[in-house]
Amino acid sequence: MTAPEQVDRILLTAAVVLILLAGALLLARIWRGPSMLDRAISLDVCAALIIAGLAAKSAFARDPFYFPIMLVLAFLGFTGSVGIARFIAVRDRPRPPRSDDTEEGPR
Repeated sequence: MTAPEQVDRILLTAAVVLILLAGALLLARIWRGPSMLDRAISLDVCAALIIAGLAAKSAFARDPFYFPIMLVLAFLGFTGSVGIARFIAVRDRPRPPRSDDTEEGPR
């Protein structure tokens, strides 16, 4: 094994260790919350970590087989994030006052 290949192997191993550590911290954030928005963001980051793991696997094997899969996962993560953001935006929208809630009272 040449020196550049050894450096590549060490850097890729360090990258995988960091991805695993980030995954463990991410699971703790999903478990603890405290809000639904925190959990939604954590699930979006989970998709990014899966993509990073596949990228590391592709780099180890020097095989571009997983690139289309990573592209599809990125698209699904993006659309999921947009869907959750729209759901939360609609849920948190202030309601317009109803006609029977006026301060004047009954006539």
